Amino acid sequence: MATTRAALTDEDIRTLLKGVTADERAAAAQKLCQTIERAPLTDDDRAMAAEIVRVMAADASELVRRALATTLKASPLLPRDVALKLARDVESICLPVLAFSPAFTDDDLTDIVRLGGPVRQLAIARRPTLARPVTDALARHGSEKAVAAACTNDKADFGEAALQRIVDRFEESERVLTAVAYRAVLPLSVTERLVALVSEQVREHLVAKHAISPEVAMELAFGAAERATVDLVDQAGRTADVKGFVAHLHKAKRLTASVLLRALAQGHMTFFEWGVAELAGVPHHRTWLMIHDAGPLGLKAIYERAGLPARLFTAFRAAVDTYHSMEFDGGARDRERFQQKMLQRFLTSPQPAAREDVDYLVEKMDEVAKVLREEDMAQSA
Repeated sequence: MATTRAALTDEDIRTLLKGVTADERAAAAQKLCQTIERAPLTDDDRAMAAEIVRVMAADASELVRRALATTLKASPLLPRDVALKLARDVESICLPVLAFSPAFTDDDLTDIVRLGGPVRQLAIARRPTLARPVTDALARHGSEKAVAAACTNDKADFGEAALQRIVDRFEESERVLTAVAYRAVLPLSVTERLVALVSEQVREHLVAKHAISPEVAMELAFGAAERATVDLVDQAGRTADVKGFVAHLHKAKRLTASVLLRALAQGHMTFFEWGVAELAGVPHHRTWLMIHDAGPLGLKAIYERAGLPARLFTAFRAAVDTYHSMEFDGGARDRERFQQKMLQRFLTSPQPAAREDVDYLVEKMDEVAKVLREEDMAQSA
């Protein structure tokens, strides 16, 4: 082991193996671990280093084992059998290794979650990445604190079934439900269960960041006053099933000129197309052609067939023309910048939109501007 011996003297190794005091052996252990971590090693060097690491892991002194655990906690050079041995050690030794070591397999971590108790579960929940077998185990066996930590972990991969199980187990835990609600991606079924369980503030976050079904959107938008409401236009721009969303709004008699105008002025052209097609009873592809490619009379013809009010046609015309005159710029926050420009042009063009619709669009422009300012400040910081 030439490379290692160049940095460690024979005396260092003798001290590690036969040092009189724990402090002496711990210092030698730390020095050796640092050398193993930093120096380029041959295959023979790695094998010898692994044997010396095993000697450290068997040392009677907690100081020595702690030096090993803290120095090589994230090292790929820590052998799996040593990592498993340290995982059964006292907390000051096991926790750094459980939180970082790549030596463990998913099966190892799953077994530790199942049998290791809340403290070890929490360390695993905070690991840099968590695969689905491990998050499944946490969903089944994890403590409240460990499950909340795992749900807060952006690199934890949760399946829909695991998230549903967490909601089942912790439906009265605000801590856990909030952690689930603030995940970047949520299945529709989980979002809609959470809407009925979380606080008003968290509910508002859910409906602002995640798509929900038309049925739930309608319930929240027009339900009891004490419940948080949902902006149907925002949901229209977020849903993956625009056709289904439009059909549901029409059936509930909520597919109004106001909703369509507000959506169009924010650049939600697809929703506008499907909405007009639904009201007019005309296939979407034909509606698209009349809105975009049929000359100046196409929009007017499909607009009238949809039964939309004549007094608002110039407002819709202005919004469509503005949309056609603009393009996404391909930069950061592309959607928000497009919406900001669309709203600015629409609001500064002469059109007889209702006062409440204009107020709504002004408020939306302020919201978009705030998002862009925050983004610019974050980039310049």
